[in-house]
Amino acid sequence: MSNPSPHLYPIDVAPEDIDFMGHVNNASYLKWVQDAVIDHWRSLAPADAIAQHLWVALKHEITYRRPTFLGDDVIATVLLEKVQGARAVYETVIRRGEDVLAEVRSSWCCVDATTLRPARLAREVIERFFPKAATE
Repeated sequence: MSNPSPHLYPIDVAPEDIDFMGHVNNASYLKWVQDAVIDHWRSLAPADAIAQHLWVALKHEITYRRPTFLGDDVIATVLLEKVQGARAVYETVIRRGEDVLAEVRSSWCCVDATTLRPARLAREVIERFFPKAATE
């Protein structure tokens, strides 16, 4: 699996994201990453896979680079690094223009929407996230 498709997710910095120091609270970054990863999944997975599978976060590692403020034009770039069994590893970079605001590496578990037990994705679903893998 190589050549993942980057997914761009625009972020609206809301007044409730701002903390007592006048910049975005750390918890908002986690929400943004979750929203961006789920949006990535929904943008590429087929409708039946979306209906049959849910994603739960297992781990987030965030490196904060610069503060984010109300009114900033922010975008998250989501990259699915790998899928192994029922687990997926994502890299999400949050930017304001050329400035990197935060880098997030996260691990996720795919679960069956009915049983809530870990579930592997079909190869053809995974290949939608790695376009060149299907032709190699």
